[in-house]
Amino acid sequence: MTMSDLSHPFVEISESSSVQVHSLAVVDPRAELGSGVRVGPGAVVGPEVKIGSNTWIGPNVVLDGRLTLGESNRVFPGACLGLEPQDLKYRGASTEVVIGDRNTIRECVTINRATEEGDQTLIGDENLLMAYCHLGHNCILGNRIVMSNGIQVAGHVFIEDRAVIGGCLGVHQFVHIGRLAMVGGMTRVDRDVPPYCLAEGHPGRLRGLNLVGLRRSGLDKKEGGEFRQLQKIWTLLFRSDYVLAEALEVAFSEELLPAAKHLCMFLNESIKTSRRGPMPKRVDLN
Repeated sequence: MTMSDLSHPFVEISESSSVQVHSLAVVDPRAELGSGVRVGPGAVVGPEVKIGSNTWIGPNVVLDGRLTLGESNRVFPGACLGLEPQDLKYRGASTEVVIGDRNTIRECVTINRATEEGDQTLIGDENLLMAYCHLGHNCILGNRIVMSNGIQVAGHVFIEDRAVIGGCLGVHQFVHIGRLAMVGGMTRVDRDVPPYCLAEGHPGRLRGLNLVGLRRSGLDKKEGGEFRQLQKIWTLLFRSDYVLAEALEVAFSEELLPAAKHLCMFLNESIKTSRRGPMPKRVDLN
């Protein structure tokens, strides 16, 4: 008997469905596979998994638990998605992972489902998670985020749209990383990173605005536009003689455009309710 003689023991694929499951993959018959799904050799797909159309599941991928993958995702070899959380409080609750559309999940990425009944680990659309990233239980990721190799994200972390995170670093549980923030490689991320900011160091400190990301973002750069106001408000918050809470009061007294308003609202929330609090500025900024 040759390898080509082996037939799949669980799933019968009709020609009309256009689903392709390799003969060496193991797919539970209760799993839901959309049209155009391809499952590579050695992959394992559990009974509560739903895979959207035109998604590619590479060799030796493990998909288990209550896991929903949207359309046109690519999951590379060795990734493990939807498995139990690495949380000592977990008692077998039927939690889930929900992943959106057009994400690229590279080799050996792990994404754990949530801990408590009814909770979710949520991933949006068009994100790139490079090799060996880990997302712990109850994490929430927005859209178009780039996570470089070897990022270890603890539970309950929230990362907003279009953040860029450098490789080989850890993100502490309950940290909030804002929209269009950039975090340099090997930074110790143990505080909230405000939107539009650049953070790096060990421990992590704010270095200024993420100017490269902002220039590419399409913000209006004319006098009186969002970009100029954001620069002005950032200077008020982090370069003035005010403490941060006082600077926020001054900022809120102005008519804020969306970018500056989001920055101020983020910081206000981080000061008042976050478990971690905002990341401080680098001491030599002034």
